[in-house]
Amino acid sequence: MINTLWLQEDGTKRLGGEEQVAQWQTAQTGYLWVDIHSENVSEEKALLLKLGCHPLAVDDAQRKRHPPKTETFDDQVLILYRGITHFDEDLNMTQVPIALFASKNLLISVRQSKSLSIQQHWNDPKGDLLRQPALLAIRIMNYSVGRYLEAMLAFEERINDLEDAMQERPSDEIMRSLIAYKSRLRKLKRTFSYHEGIAQSLLRETPAVFTDTVDDINHSLQDLFDRCERAHSLATMFYEICGDLIEGYLSLTSHMLNNTMRVLTVITAIFVPLTFIAGIYGMNFEYIPELHYRNGYFIVMGLMGLTGAGLLVLFRKLRWL
Repeated sequence: MINTLWLQEDGTKRLGGEEQVAQWQTAQTGYLWVDIHSENVSEEKALLLKLGCHPLAVDDAQRKRHPPKTETFDDQVLILYRGITHFDEDLNMTQVPIALFASKNLLISVRQSKSLSIQQHWNDPKGDLLRQPALLAIRIMNYSVGRYLEAMLAFEERINDLEDAMQERPSDEIMRSLIAYKSRLRKLKRTFSYHEGIAQSLLRETPAVFTDTVDDINHSLQDLFDRCERAHSLATMFYEICGDLIEGYLSLTSHMLNNTMRVLTVITAIFVPLTFIAGIYGMNFEYIPELHYRNGYFIVMGLMGLTGAGLLVLFRKLRWL
């Protein structure tokens, strides 16, 4: 699906499809936003090349698993990043690779599924923003990063509750939740790291296309970098907290197991000599010393009792109990 939004010099906005691309190229006036959504690969590539996109940039944009990046060409900047289509409080997120081609009077967005950021700006296009395609591209990415940041901030309360629960009533269910969160945070941390690198690269070496079309681009790029950096730092912090809680739970269960084994060991140590005495006098020989003692049973039972009590006192002095 190919949708176009043409802002003409008189401020008129025209919505259309692929046919409007040829009209805009013929008129050579106004500003055009081309949104390519789930289009056939060959047709998509032909249209991008027709609009003047670099062949290498087109190849990068059509790779489904290409990592986020930014690349500057003669009169165009390519921004590849991961947008967001859905997320919930448990950090279950659906990401969509988005490619943005920004030039002096043209913005091209390429995606394979819906994008909240593109839909937000498409449904509420501002004339001044359409006149600055580079700034519009930054705003689209900024909106996506803002959604990620909202998810991270909302997750902060959840991780605090898990931390309190782990201290008060640790359980295997909490452990499973922490492992799941750690896995999701690892993926998000990698994505945020890429996004932070994109923002830092654009801020450090701002392309000429940006500076020529936007008066105060540094402010927008700084805002984008701050959001990316904060989302990355929050994901890293929560990832480390989950790891610490998992290690703490394992240490706690190991400590509890050691205490249990120590009690069982003490019990075993007490009953070993008693079992030995019972085994000696339980042998079926006809001639055994003390076999015919009138009070032999009581003497042996007393000896066993004293042995057990003595070992118990000894273990308490050694603080094994």
